[in-house]
Amino acid sequence: MKPDHSLENPWTVLESKPVYSNPWISVREDQVLNPSGGNGIYGVVHMKNKAIGIIPIDEQGNTWLVGQYRYPLNEYSWEIPMGGGPEELDVLESAKRELKEETGFTAAEWTKIARIHTSNSVTDEEGFIFLAEELTAGETELEETEDIKIWKLPLSEAVKMAMNDEITDAISVAGLLKAEKILLARMPK
Repeated sequence: MKPDHSLENPWTVLESKPVYSNPWISVREDQVLNPSGGNGIYGVVHMKNKAIGIIPIDEQGNTWLVGQYRYPLNEYSWEIPMGGGPEELDVLESAKRELKEETGFTAAEWTKIARIHTSNSVTDEEGFIFLAEELTAGETELEETEDIKIWKLPLSEAVKMAMNDEITDAISVAGLLKAEKILLARMPK
């Protein structure tokens, strides 16, 4: 059976109130009637930026991961280059900025490979993942809050890291798996 994306919303919002806001997120609390008619509460985190992930690929099939300490997790994380793009800006322009900022690379060939929702039970965050090819090296332009390490490795190794839970970031896992499948499909049979 094919999924029907036109189904009507079974939730009824009785009241909605803002709870918290900063430059990156806002949180609201909704009093709701759930799909079975019972009273409930729903907290929604609104992300004020689009999530942008990039998988840079060179002619030899290598990619670059960035490593940084992730404050909310209290642990170090290896990920694809990524960041936030303002809602009003084209997601490709944000991807180009993020790739340059975190790796120093620019790319002549860009392919959008995914649109994802990162944790759709609590947030409306929408993410976009790009494949960046025909790379030209340059200088990074890190933000003040970024203390990033850059690691060049074969895409196949990065995919193994995702499969072995050494990479746990959702955008990175989705992007790496999808990129590998796309690149394998391009290979001559």
